[in-house]
Amino acid sequence: MLPIGDADLTEVTTSRALADGVTLTRIVRGTEPAPADQINTTRRGPWVVNVLTIDPRLARGHLKATYGPNLGQVERTTDLVHNAGALAGVNASFFTFTASPLYPGDPVGLGLYGGKLLSEPTTEPGEVNFVVDANNNRALTGKLTWSGSVRNRQTNAMLPLEFINHLPVIPAGCTALTDQTACTEPGDVVRFTSEFDSATPTGAGVEVVLNGLGCVVRTATTRGTTLAVGQTSLQATGRDTGALLDVARRGCLDLTSTLTNQQGRKLPLRPGLFGVNGRYPLTADGQIVVPDGGSDSFFARNPRTIAGTTRDGKILLATIDGRQTTSVGTTLDETAAVAQALGMSDAVNLDGGGSTAMAAEGALVNHPSGTERAVGDALVYVQGRYRSGN
Repeated sequence: MLPIGDADLTEVTTSRALADGVTLTRIVRGTEPAPADQINTTRRGPWVVNVLTIDPRLARGHLKATYGPNLGQVERTTDLVHNAGALAGVNASFFTFTASPLYPGDPVGLGLYGGKLLSEPTTEPGEVNFVVDANNNRALTGKLTWSGSVRNRQTNAMLPLEFINHLPVIPAGCTALTDQTACTEPGDVVRFTSEFDSATPTGAGVEVVLNGLGCVVRTATTRGTTLAVGQTSLQATGRDTGALLDVARRGCLDLTSTLTNQQGRKLPLRPGLFGVNGRYPLTADGQIVVPDGGSDSFFARNPRTIAGTTRDGKILLATIDGRQTTSVGTTLDETAAVAQALGMSDAVNLDGGGSTAMAAEGALVNHPSGTERAVGDALVYVQGRYRSGN
């Protein structure tokens, strides 16, 4: 029984196998629709929870993260599942959404796809990550950290990288300057890859394009270009424009990018490794670890998406419908209680609200709080062994 709401609520659980080692479970707790004005307070529910369970010992497929045609844009979870040829999946990372109209799909935090780090974890204390190795379906949760740098092979001049595939910000005091090299305020230094979008962001600043060997092929005193497959670029704003031009002068560059796990050990980027970002751990080693959210609406009742693992290595992906009289949603504390009751020893809260969606066998399984939202990426289960590039 789920430990939410009144103890006398009726709870109905149904399960069916989707494939060897893959089960879809639906839990409905409470039988009467909630009064519309009591959705955020009622203890009578109802709650509708859908759970996808993957047992690596029996499953013949693999779990991975996927995004649309490029990282900067969005697609519905059902489309991401379908286009990946997947059996099932859920929405995953928090993404820029309306904060960046040109690149709404840009992950706000970790974005790791097939061993390629396309978005770095943030330093925000709330970010937590879910990482899975598609080669063996082993998953881990925790907060990753990242560092990156650029070094000129000839001069050894170095410059720290601040972001990967994120829109650089022009310093407030220099927005009127067409020539950012005249700016005295610190700006951003960002690495862009060809996976980001059809073109890199435009605007004031400088951009240096590198070939697959890391050698400079062109330099521009404004930002915005199309990258060929295998090319990367470095953009800088503010006074960092001059620093980037100095480092990139005469030669080839070495770019470092290092992920470190919660225990302080380097996480090697190898084929088959995928990772997404969440906000706040729910359980750790079987214990509920949700911080006190005070009056923050994020911690109140909302639709939720959860990813977690059991002590015996199973992976669980769950959605909780919300903001509806037919399923009221859960606070972050209630979400953690659900995760714990489902057997998740370690669990994270993925993007929720209007993004919460689960698809299986070509159809939407849950009921989003509105029209199904286009999202940045998804966690999907694909039949067959993982092969690099699939």
